[in-house]
Amino acid sequence: MNYSLTILETSVIALGLALLLLDLWTPAGQKRQLGYGAAAALGLIFAFSFTSFVDPGAPATAFNGMFVQDGLSLFFKRFFLIATIIVLILSVEFADHFPAGISEYYALLLFALSGMMFAASANDFSLLFVSVELITVTFYVLTSFQRTRLASLEAGVKYLILGALSSAFLVFGIALVWGTTGSFNFAEIANSSSRETGAVFKLGLLLVLVGLGFKIAAFPMQLWAPDVYQGSPTPTTAFLAVGSKAAGFVLLLRVLFSAVPDVTAHWTELLILISAVTILYGNLCAIPQRNLKRLLGYSSIANAGYMLLGVASLTHAGQSAVLYYLAGYLFTVLAAFMVICLVTRQAGNEDISALAGLNQRSPLLAATMTLAMVSLAGIPPMAGFFGKFLLLKAAVEQGASNSAYYWLAGAAIIGVVISLYYYFGVVRAIYWSQDTTDLPAIQISAPIKAVLVACIGGMFYLGLYPGPALDSTTQAVATLKAPNATASAVNGASVVRK
Repeated sequence: MNYSLTILETSVIALGLALLLLDLWTPAGQKRQLGYGAAAALGLIFAFSFTSFVDPGAPATAFNGMFVQDGLSLFFKRFFLIATIIVLILSVEFADHFPAGISEYYALLLFALSGMMFAASANDFSLLFVSVELITVTFYVLTSFQRTRLASLEAGVKYLILGALSSAFLVFGIALVWGTTGSFNFAEIANSSSRETGAVFKLGLLLVLVGLGFKIAAFPMQLWAPDVYQGSPTPTTAFLAVGSKAAGFVLLLRVLFSAVPDVTAHWTELLILISAVTILYGNLCAIPQRNLKRLLGYSSIANAGYMLLGVASLTHAGQSAVLYYLAGYLFTVLAAFMVICLVTRQAGNEDISALAGLNQRSPLLAATMTLAMVSLAGIPPMAGFFGKFLLLKAAVEQGASNSAYYWLAGAAIIGVVISLYYYFGVVRAIYWSQDTTDLPAIQISAPIKAVLVACIGGMFYLGLYPGPALDSTTQAVATLKAPNATASAVNGASVVRK
C-alpha cells in the first residue's frame, strides 16, 4: 500500500485533531494564538516536504493506484501549505469577529487543506470525489461561520445548494464513466478512452467537467462566487479564492491530461469557448461593483478564464503557465484580502470608499493593495504580467493549427483592457479620494507586516526573476500528456527564459 506517501496529508490531519484537543486546555483569552502555532507547524511540514523522506523523483502510487506522488502533486501540496499558513495568520487578526469557536475554525482550515492535498494526488475518480467533498463540505461550515451575521449565513446556504448541485453532476458523470469503462483509475481509463468514445462516455466526462467547473468558478458554474465571496468571513473568502480554485485546477489537469487525453484533443473548441466567455463575463460584471470582496469575486471568475487559456492550449507550455500564474495569483490575492480585512475592520464596511486615504493611514497597506491591483491587471514588472504573457503565448502558438486560438487571445486582451478600469478604480480610491486627514492610522501587527512584505516580495520576484519558478512548473507538468504538443510548444518555456 505504501502508506508513507501520505505522510504530508496525515501530518496535516493530525495537526487539526491536535488543535481541537489543545482547545480543551487553552484559556479563552489565548485561543486565538493557536492560529500562530498551527501556522508554525505547517511551516515545519512545508520544510519537511523538501527532505529525502518525500521523494520528488519518479511517480509513485499507493492504495492500488488511487494516490500518486509526483512533481505535480508536490508542487500543489507546497502551494496549499503556503496558502494555508497565510490564511491562518489572517484568521488570527479576524478572530474578534467570531463570538466563539476560533479553534474549530483553525481546525476546519486544516481539514480543508488535507482535502486539497489529497486532490493534488488524486489518480482515481473515487479519490477525486472524496477529496472534492472533503473540501466542499468543510467550506459549507467556513462560509457560514459568523452565525450572528445574516450575510454569512446566506453565503453558506447559497454555497450549500449550488455545491450540492455540482456534486450531483460530478458523481453522476463519474458513474457514467465507470459504467462505460469499468474503471475509476485514470491510467486504466486513459488506455480505454481511445477506444471508448461513445456518447454516454462523453456525457459522463462533460458532467465531470461541470462539477469541476464549480470549483474554479468557470462559466456556466460561476454564479455562486460573487455572493459567497461577499458574505463569507474574509479569511474564508481568501482561502476559497486561492486554495479551492487551485484544487479545482489540479483536478482538471489530472482528468483532461492523465485520464482522457485523447478525448481532450477533440474538445478544443469547447475549452476555448468556456475560457473566452469566462474572461469576458468576469471582467464585464466587475465594472459596476462597489463591494471590494464582490469585485474580487468577479475578478476570480475572469482569472479562472485566463488560466483556462493554458488548459485550452493542450500543450506542456500552457500547463506550465497555469501553474506559474497560480503561484503569482497566490501572493497577489492573499495580499489584497489581507488589506481588505484590516481596512474594513476599522471602517465597518467593505465598500471601495473604505480605502479612502489609505496612503495616509498606512503607507504599507496602500502600497500592498496598489501592487496587488497592478499585478491582477497584468502590468509589468509584477507576477501577473508575466503569467498572462505565458498564457497568451501558449494560446497564440496554437493559432497556426486552429484560428480559434487567435479569437481566444483577442478576448483575453479585451478582458485585460476592461480590467484596467475597475482595478485602477481601487487605486484611485486609495490615493485620490476626498480629504481624509481626520481618519486614524491603522495598526498592523508584526506577523501581518511580515506576511505583507513576503507577498510583495513574491509578486516582484515572480515578475522579475521567472526562471526558477518556471523551471519548477515545467518539471511539475512533465508527467501530464499534451495531446497537441509540438516541439516548439513544449520548449516554449525555455525560449521565454532565454
